Amino acid sequence: MNLSGITQALETINVRPDKIHDAQLSEAFRLLLQLIEDLSENNEKLKAENQKLRDEISLMKGEQPKPDIKPSGKKPNVDISSEEERKPKNTPKNKKPKTKKDKIKIDRVVVCEVDKGILPDDAKFKGYKDVVVQEIKIITDNVKYRKEIYYSPSQNKTYIGKTPSEIEGEFGPGSKSMILTLKHVANVSESKIHEFLGNFDIHIAPSTISRILAKKKGLFHLEKADIFRALLLVTGYQQMDDTSSNVHSQNHYAQIVCNPYYTAYFTTPRKDRLTVLDVLRGDPDGESRSYCFNMTFGYLDFAANLTETKHLHTKSYGVSIRIADIHCVQYAKTFVKFIY
Repeated sequence: MNLSGITQALETINVRPDKIHDAQLSEAFRLLLQLIEDLSENNEKLKAENQKLRDEISLMKGEQPKPDIKPSGKKPNVDISSEEERKPKNTPKNKKPKTKKDKIKIDRVVVCEVDKGILPDDAKFKGYKDVVVQEIKIITDNVKYRKEIYYSPSQNKTYIGKTPSEIEGEFGPGSKSMILTLKHVANVSESKIHEFLGNFDIHIAPSTISRILAKKKGLFHLEKADIFRALLLVTGYQQMDDTSSNVHSQNHYAQIVCNPYYTAYFTTPRKDRLTVLDVLRGDPDGESRSYCFNMTFGYLDFAANLTETKHLHTKSYGVSIRIADIHCVQYAKTFVKFIY
């Protein structure tokens, strides 16, 4: 307890030595209160000195000292620059803030009836009192697909019914999405995912869980690329930064691209200028490296004759680059901006 806490505790006791009629007892209370005050002050000084020594030791170890966190209370801004700002804001008094219940989706409604046998004769119905209870169910939905089989003797061919397009392998999209959610949202290990599914009678091998998590992620990569390209066009600028990363004991770089509406992350083995251009094109691996040259910008001076292999050589950059189609002229602007 600090000094202010001790002071508040003594005030709640409300001991007044001057109101005590016994002189000896009054003097004893006065000495005790004085002793408590002196000991509290000495304790605060010792705490401050101890923390100062701890900070010095932390600095000697190369660590950070204890941060000096100021109170969160804010003083009103008295520097008002316009007549409009001087006017008090009219806030609606009867406006109620949204509660947690307003965000809850109601799946079903159950009416809790009153036992009519306990009601007196003059009881009248006055409506309902709502109580929202949140619940979640995890149940299996194992489906046996009975695929029809037809055989044509004339064609010597067998016709078999097809399962829905979203079904691939022995596990449906719900099971696969649950595995992905537990891993990437809840940060659950693969062994615990296997244990969790086993508790609900889902018989799946640990190797299958690993394959679901590691393979066939092309759809997610395509979705990320589409989102990234769309958000590149939202603003006229992008902010970029990189930090060191480690991939299979090899030095890589985590590239961060963002604007006020999104933040995207890419991992690349290099951080040179061409890699930055590849990241801005949504192709961090540089597998389909391509550029758009527009002569109206006047930025590039390149040879007029192209070889049969569709390559050109820039005099200023001194590299051989492949020509391909680019769907947005802003990529061309970004390219020449980074080249020069």
